Amino acid sequence: MKYYFELRKEKINKDGMIPIRLVVMNAKTRIRKSVEAKTKLEDWDRENNKINNPNSKFNTNYKEYQKSNKNIADIIQKVEKIFTYFEYNGIPFQASIFNEKFDEGDVKVTISFFDAYDEFVKISKLTKTSSTITKYNSVKNFLTAFELHSNHTLRLDTCDFRFEESFMDYCFNTRKTLNNYYAKIVKSLKAFLNWAYERGYHSSLNFKKLKSKEEDIEVIYLTSEELMKLYHHNFDNPALDRARDMWCLLAFTGQRHSDVYSLQNANIEDDYLHFTVKKTKTVNHHVYLIKQAKELIEKYRDTIYYPIPRLTSQKLNEKIQICCEKIGLTQEIELTRFIGAKRISQTFKKHELIGSHCGRKTFITNSLILGIPERVVRSISNHKDEKNFRKYVNISEIHKQKALSAWDSLN
Repeated sequence: MKYYFELRKEKINKDGMIPIRLVVMNAKTRIRKSVEAKTKLEDWDRENNKINNPNSKFNTNYKEYQKSNKNIADIIQKVEKIFTYFEYNGIPFQASIFNEKFDEGDVKVTISFFDAYDEFVKISKLTKTSSTITKYNSVKNFLTAFELHSNHTLRLDTCDFRFEESFMDYCFNTRKTLNNYYAKIVKSLKAFLNWAYERGYHSSLNFKKLKSKEEDIEVIYLTSEELMKLYHHNFDNPALDRARDMWCLLAFTGQRHSDVYSLQNANIEDDYLHFTVKKTKTVNHHVYLIKQAKELIEKYRDTIYYPIPRLTSQKLNEKIQICCEKIGLTQEIELTRFIGAKRISQTFKKHELIGSHCGRKTFITNSLILGIPERVVRSISNHKDEKNFRKYVNISEIHKQKALSAWDSLN
């Protein structure tokens, strides 16, 4: 990498002043940048990259030359910082990166982990959903707390096995982080580090070895009998009645809370819901409305709640748990989780575990138990991840094992 300044003699003006231009070269790459500086040919000092500028009464260009020399000096300092940036971080010279750094107000030789992370989040906002951005910000807060606690300065090129050991110790022993949440943190971290690698911010691939395996967990859902009991129950409180109806529409359509919350009149087309899925950005997504779903939507026709009452996820969770308790979903369920190698088991009442996402799980699980083909259910639920969908298939297969009772008829 090298640079020099050239005079653009073809641009000389009537006063004999010639514009100066920066030229940066590396191998076959050549970058030219205009400089806010002009000089007469005889005043240019090519060896020292400056304009000869004696302070005398004969030098009418003194003030202009003084300003031009400062601009040239500032550019030299910036270019040398950019060269140091490439060398220090072990990044091959790229014209796109040079131009980007050149346009920055202040060039930093080292790339701060969290400065890069903030840039990652900023750029992700252009293509990612708000929930993903919230997740990325939560991961940043977690990593910041880890750095403060462990005195382990995070760097883009040192997220290796040593970092992993220290981070696991912090997560499992200090924060008591569940394995699945730990896996989500590592998954987001690897997405960031891969982005930084592709952007040329570091050259280490050690981060790809970080482990982020999620463990299977229990699927909480309402059986078809429990769902219909909830659907037909008359609640004295209108707010509970509306919460039940919104939740049941989730359970009768298999859609995410964010999509049902956003439903408008225009999304109802005869026997179908028609909308763009927020999470996967799937356009023209059609969902057939079964009888119960149509009844719910028709219930609110000509009301301010049409096509369905809308509650935030938090409010819906609070009220649907009250609804489920009122209809008697109080059986105990044991949940098992792991913190590192440590097994943690807790017992809850079923109604305490019912949330907005359980509506979607209820639809998928019962549809498969009823024998609706997997491909049909998956097209309705808009699952992109095969692994996540398989857990519902496994549950339905367990229920189908009841067919083995045919053996009971044999003597």
